[in-house]
Amino acid sequence: MLQVFEAVVRHGGFSAAEVELNLSQSTISNHMAALEERLGIVLCRRGRRGFKLTQEGRSVHEAATRLNAALQDFSADVGSVQGKISGELRIGALDSISDDPQNRLPEAIAEFAEMAPEVKVVLAQEPAQDLQQKVRDGIYHCGIGVDLSPVDGLDHLPLHVETHSLYCGRAHRYFGTPDCDLIRDEVLGQPFVQRGYWRNAQARQNAFRNVAATVFQIEPQLMLIRSGHYLGFLPDPYAERWVRSGDVRRLAVEGWQYTSPFFLITARDKRKSPTVTAFMNATRKAWGIAP
Repeated sequence: MLQVFEAVVRHGGFSAAEVELNLSQSTISNHMAALEERLGIVLCRRGRRGFKLTQEGRSVHEAATRLNAALQDFSADVGSVQGKISGELRIGALDSISDDPQNRLPEAIAEFAEMAPEVKVVLAQEPAQDLQQKVRDGIYHCGIGVDLSPVDGLDHLPLHVETHSLYCGRAHRYFGTPDCDLIRDEVLGQPFVQRGYWRNAQARQNAFRNVAATVFQIEPQLMLIRSGHYLGFLPDPYAERWVRSGDVRRLAVEGWQYTSPFFLITARDKRKSPTVTAFMNATRKAWGIAP
């Protein structure tokens, strides 16, 4: 019943979950009603206005997610007792990193698949502001991302450094302006799109005076920049193809650039599981990091 509930939440409704579960809507509804009766609470509202979780439903879904992760980890631990690496490896990764030639995650996964062919890999895109905490909570075994702020109980293995520069869209007034003609104080007053997960020091360093939009991922930031109304920072490897297509332009002015170190993030356990240890070894090999 919890598996049915998780699928319904993930798909946003009963009908959308039919194909994955291979169950009719009436059967799904019966499972949900039985689960609500078993727990003694209402998990969701369904009707003409669509599907919506109750507050209790959100809490149960979070608990069910942790339970499923614990069951998967239990299977992996039993497999290690039997002398094999099995179970599931859950990896969280930031968005918009596939264009970066320094990102060796595909190579790390290929190496890991050779080392542990029986392990099921789950790779999910996760916002920067959530990734560290979800690794800490055990939702993911590890993460590929940035260290936004200190989170107790995490280890960070340095991987590479990503450079972010200031960009404007083709319709922006600065698109055809030579860099030497840009007046710093004037540029600082332009409508700017800021990352909502920047902490105070980073926000002061990277934000302009006129913060006119906020995003929590890179792709929405690109769309706002391409509108021609906003300036904003983008990872240079991600922006490169848009520069080549003529949709955006990098403003090459000193001081309007910053670096973002990437890490392999894992929980600081006394004993890393064989699955996580194998992936850490695969990651070191892919990035050329000495053991």
